[in-house]
Amino acid sequence: MATSQVSMFLNVLVTASLLYLLPHACHSLSLKPCSFDSIYQLGDSIADTGNLIRESALGATFCSQFPYGETFFKNATGRCCDGLLIIDFVALAANLPFLNPYLQREADFSNGVNFAVSGATALPSSFLASYNIVNPFTNSSLDVQLRWMQTYFNSTCTTQKDCAVKLKNALFFVGEIGGNDINYALLQARKSIEDVKTTLIPPIIRTIKDAIAKVISLGATRVVVPGIFPNGCLPVYLTGLKTNEMTAYDELNCLRKVNNLSMYQNDLLQQAIRELNQETPNAVIVYADYYNAFLSVFRNGALLGFDASSLQKSCCGIGGDYNFDQARFCGSPGVPVCPNPNRSISWDGIHLTQKTYGLISQRVVLDILPKLQCILSK
Repeated sequence: MATSQVSMFLNVLVTASLLYLLPHACHSLSLKPCSFDSIYQLGDSIADTGNLIRESALGATFCSQFPYGETFFKNATGRCCDGLLIIDFVALAANLPFLNPYLQREADFSNGVNFAVSGATALPSSFLASYNIVNPFTNSSLDVQLRWMQTYFNSTCTTQKDCAVKLKNALFFVGEIGGNDINYALLQARKSIEDVKTTLIPPIIRTIKDAIAKVISLGATRVVVPGIFPNGCLPVYLTGLKTNEMTAYDELNCLRKVNNLSMYQNDLLQQAIRELNQETPNAVIVYADYYNAFLSVFRNGALLGFDASSLQKSCCGIGGDYNFDQARFCGSPGVPVCPNPNRSISWDGIHLTQKTYGLISQRVVLDILPKLQCILSK
């Protein structure tokens, strides 16, 4: 076996052993050197801990019913997962409580607030509508979440200086966001990949860049900005853009052009982060590589305990080659759930299982900890 193969194999074994006891594993991946006392999250369903279900009647049906939450909470909380999300694992690593959603007005926000909304886009609904793209779930795009954040800080800080002091040891997550803009364009509006690349991705990146600058102006000094996943590996895309053209798929049986689009968006996002780090030397902005963290799990699925025969199938779903049907979504009457979500990468065809999110969190925390420069700032 070549040296590189041995190294990869050992890395997988170590990762698998560290994560065997999920969700407790992220305690071993501690963010304690940073001494974070709060976390503030902007984003979409990858991070929403209960805002959409409180926002609208539609939210009361999306990710709000059992079997969502079955693995950890034993009931649906508004998380689009069978259990914990990446931000939950990050909170565990920082030794902080799980973040309460902003719209849970009676909640305790002493350790941070989650402003993320399932279905949210980076671009405002009005902008998307000008391209005949409709968000069917929420109008709480990134600009709306930023207004919520500013309103919250206006109510808890007496002055800008007071906010800077209170947020000195806070961690901010701006995203993952911008994935839904692409989802709605490709899967609903049926835009071409080239059209999305030229007309949507540049304004998405500008919007996210402006949002990062905004949170820094509010007092953030440590900001994590995740990229999007390789969407071409997800059941929703594999079903919605299924083709008989074999060259459309890569060596992992993922849609090649969709993944290339995700990489392009992530590359532009990283460029924007580099520019902002030069423009704002008093803050540290770190890219979180969700794309390659997911691929690491996907490539080594069998070694990590996933069912090798159903790596691209939904655990909770029905129909077709990928166990996914948009018209009969997880939680709908008659839609079955796999007996062990820990054997599946995908939970409902769009979102991932708790185990997958835990594995991704493992890699992300290891990657961002030194880049956050916490020890140097003490």
